[in-house]
Amino acid sequence: PALPTAPLAPVLPPTSVGVFAGIQPSGELHIGNYLGAVRRWVELQRQHECFFCIVDYHAITQEYDASALPQRTFDMAVSLLAAGIDPDRAVLFVQSHVPEHTELAWAFTSVTPVGELERMTQFKEKAQRQESVLAGLLNYPVLQAADVLLYKADTVPVGEDQVQHIELTREIARKWNARYGEGFFPEPQALVGDAKRIMGLDGQAKMSKSIGNTIGILEEPEAIWQRLRPAMTDPARVTRNDPGTPEICNIYHLHRHFSPPATIEEVAQKCRTAGWGCLDCKRVLADNVARVFEPIRQRAAELKAHPERVREILAAGAERAQVVARETMHGVRE
Repeated sequence: PALPTAPLAPVLPPTSVGVFAGIQPSGELHIGNYLGAVRRWVELQRQHECFFCIVDYHAITQEYDASALPQRTFDMAVSLLAAGIDPDRAVLFVQSHVPEHTELAWAFTSVTPVGELERMTQFKEKAQRQESVLAGLLNYPVLQAADVLLYKADTVPVGEDQVQHIELTREIARKWNARYGEGFFPEPQALVGDAKRIMGLDGQAKMSKSIGNTIGILEEPEAIWQRLRPAMTDPARVTRNDPGTPEICNIYHLHRHFSPPATIEEVAQKCRTAGWGCLDCKRVLADNVARVFEPIRQRAAELKAHPERVREILAAGAERAQVVARETMHGVRE
């Protein structure tokens, strides 16, 4: 369903073709990756040829629970379909179901300098937290480049934290074309949406399940409320009577995505004048979040009741994706 406020940035002109986007199999979508990515995908599929991939090979580049991965992959597929990804309009599939992804990634390691990989911001940040850095973490952007270029996509909707990886994808395409023939791979453009960085409920970091600062889009209204109650607000509001500054309050920014314009104005006014306490503000937000996601929760329940249908959609998507992937790899082998 369309959100009541925060309209999307203009989509690409109809002349553009080829959109690829990937998402980790982290289970149920949370509002951060819904606002920052999936909501935009639903719009893009109406005008472009889109490939949406659940990237399970990327998920194994760090510590993970192998026994939980199949269920988390399934739950992500349910969330995407419930959120509006239409298998009649777009290709939805699981990365490991199309083996050409990893084959092309290996070929790309032959044109990718190690120094380029070592300067990736995400690699440096994650490597600092690990005693033994896995080669998969270093080569993550090479596989990402293969994901995109396997379908010769010219557009990749991403968050700000992934723009550097898309620049590397462009560099890999240039190096490949220079060695083997100009124009074989396009140089894709990153498409960053209006919801560039959704902060978590702690107000300190980007919304992430690994930190536990998220709200799932399929959570029941009471669960949404319980997550919002302890959420970080304006630090200046120590007591209920302290006036606040809504522009620095994370809860106010979430209102801008989920609440009608009149409510957003009321929230700002009541915050500045201490007409509401923070719990009042959170209660209104919880109700609006639950309202926006109610149709999605209903569709997810229907999909979970027929798991075989979800698996059929993923299998059909992999088959459609592999038609394109095989054609690309034939040219790569030549």
